[in-house]
Amino acid sequence: MQFAGGLTASTVSFQPLVMTQFNSPDPQLDAFLVEHELAHKDETATWHPLTGGVSSDIWRVDVAAGSLCVKRALSTLKVSASWQAPVSRNADEWAWMQFAARHRPDNVPVPLAHDARLGVFAMSFLAPSAHPVWKQQLLHGEVEADTARAVGRLVGHLHAVSADDAELRDRFDTLDNFQALRLDPYLIATSRHHLKLESKLRYLAGRTASIRTALVHGDVSPKNILVGPRGPVLLDAECAWFGDPAFDLAFCLNHLLLKCLARPDRREALIASFMALTEAYFDEADWELRAALEARTAELLPALLLARVDGKSPVEYLTDDAQRDHVRAVATRLLLQPVEYLYQVAQAWLEEIESRQS
Repeated sequence: MQFAGGLTASTVSFQPLVMTQFNSPDPQLDAFLVEHELAHKDETATWHPLTGGVSSDIWRVDVAAGSLCVKRALSTLKVSASWQAPVSRNADEWAWMQFAARHRPDNVPVPLAHDARLGVFAMSFLAPSAHPVWKQQLLHGEVEADTARAVGRLVGHLHAVSADDAELRDRFDTLDNFQALRLDPYLIATSRHHLKLESKLRYLAGRTASIRTALVHGDVSPKNILVGPRGPVLLDAECAWFGDPAFDLAFCLNHLLLKCLARPDRREALIASFMALTEAYFDEADWELRAALEARTAELLPALLLARVDGKSPVEYLTDDAQRDHVRAVATRLLLQPVEYLYQVAQAWLEEIESRQS
């Protein structure tokens, strides 16, 4: 049993480790390690809870052979609004990791073991010193177009190799989970705060749910991307669903725009990263015409922008009303008058910034 030194685990994406040492939080978890030969029966594993995640309990576990990560899904998410989701998503994430490891092994944690009954899996653990979280880099002003470009290539490639795969379509027939974790808390919840946009937001939710083209990760956010020595490492695929790839692209680009408000001094670099990610993604997207896929993404993106201020999972770094009103103004304009190209979304975003500064 050797874990240290290889690819390692999902929850490094969530914030620095809490270094308090604990015995097992659940004897069943110790038994899980032994059953899958991740620990010896006579050794004591040391469990370190990792902070920052809202949908699962996650631990770094130190055993004689090294460190690994254990993740167990929660039925009720740790957010202020009421938000429940099926724990079966733990098995879906495990299946997505196995798929991604076959196609891009350098860009996903190593899946080690899974127990469907417990809703638990283990994966390798990545040292934060060598794998910084992309979100933290962006918020600290470390904005590199090459990183965004690599993310675009990775996501586009995973979509391309899964497109129209009947076996994956059957395995990831997980719309109920995607509805509970993404469409309802983001688009439907937001529609209740914007009656003028309600029919549009519900239409976008329904259209997204109706498309089944490729394996969607569902949470391609900078908080779930580590910047590793062998490229970005994509984490936390609890929302995995065989559906509309436009969702992943819009979900990630959304964060690059939002961070322009948190780091106005890096706005130009963030927009350059937005464009780099877009072009790298479409270099891989060979399953449908770019015009159709880009138009869907450009129409969905403002809905996701609005969801991050008025949905069930608002971003924590937009801290004042002026920032939130900026998001609402741009999103409302683009939802009522959709554009066909992603550069037009970025352009509208910058125009609103300039109008508020003048």
